Amino acid sequence: MNMTTADHDVDGRSALSKIWNNREARSVILQIITMALLIGFFAFIISNAVANLAAVGKTFSYDFLSEPASYDINQSLIAYTSRDTHFRAGLVGLINTGLVAACGVVLATILGFILGVLRLSPNYLLNRISYCFIEFTRNVPVLLHILLIHGIMVHSLPHPKVANTEFNIADLFFLSNRGVFAPKPIMQDLLWLTIIAFVIGIAFTVWFKRYAKIIKDETGKIYPVFLIGLAAIIGFPALVFIITGAPVTWDVPTFGRFNFSGGVVLLPEFMALWLALSLYTSAFIAEIVRAGILSVSHGQWEAAGALGIRRGRILNLVIIPQALRVIIPPLTSQYLNLTKNSSLAIAIGYMDVVATIGGISLMQTGKEMETMILVIAIYLAISLLISMFMNWYNKRIKLVER
Repeated sequence: MNMTTADHDVDGRSALSKIWNNREARSVILQIITMALLIGFFAFIISNAVANLAAVGKTFSYDFLSEPASYDINQSLIAYTSRDTHFRAGLVGLINTGLVAACGVVLATILGFILGVLRLSPNYLLNRISYCFIEFTRNVPVLLHILLIHGIMVHSLPHPKVANTEFNIADLFFLSNRGVFAPKPIMQDLLWLTIIAFVIGIAFTVWFKRYAKIIKDETGKIYPVFLIGLAAIIGFPALVFIITGAPVTWDVPTFGRFNFSGGVVLLPEFMALWLALSLYTSAFIAEIVRAGILSVSHGQWEAAGALGIRRGRILNLVIIPQALRVIIPPLTSQYLNLTKNSSLAIAIGYMDVVATIGGISLMQTGKEMETMILVIAIYLAISLLISMFMNWYNKRIKLVER
């Protein structure tokens, strides 16, 4: 009887040992244990949060999103008043965040590539200037850049009264310490035809570029893709715009007693945040671009130079396309950093999603957990979208093995 029990114990241990020694089974077991621990951890956090909320007489809900926000927002790209809901206030903040992130990514990329190329320039002066700018910019905290540029704009630019007479371009654009005032386009009914023409022009350009590549590979004939694309994207919509009678009117800013009215304004808070984030991020992008260019074999330069190609053309046609495979992955991280750094906008009063939902709405409603979850989810979603797009582009340009 004892021998039978011992045999069962040995068989049981042997079966468990076989399962554990099996790589696939062990992987599944470890994943199940990990998921169980994660679920248990989050269950503990949630239950603890619910208990703490109940202890102070609070409930977890998002009903506050339908209540009036009762505060103004200094920049709104959509219609908004203080009587609108917290949800709409958060939407305005989200759009403001997206605007500064998109503009920052574009400007930072352009400046970063220029600085990265200048950093390798044989011209000693350009090389040293770009080096000093990069080292200074990336070694100073981005918040200080934001405060510095905002302070310069607010205290150095003229008051609106002075800007009305001295700092204007053709009485259409005015530069003051309250922002840049410019004419605002007001769309008329037939403008949709111009928009359709613009979309058609883009679609035609994409198709024609592929068609021209096929013809070039088959016959060697080269079409002027750039000029034809320019005509399709700009010329064709412009022609439709003229034929339909230029269906756009302009609301020109005019100076009142104390400030300009009408038109559209770029606030100094937006411009300071945009420039600071762009300059700061461009310094890191410049080093990424420099590393990417240096990763390409110097023999590529020599081979292209032997064909009589100018240095600028070698860079555009030979070096940069190969360097992109090294540049894109770290470039994605810089885009994510720029987007997340935009949350520092609250330091100068730019009303982004942190200042609206994560700031004023939080203080007015007392819904700390709900608002912070929203802000975290928004930044997570934006970051995942950026990563998704950049990963798609990275796969598109990677070397194809044969």
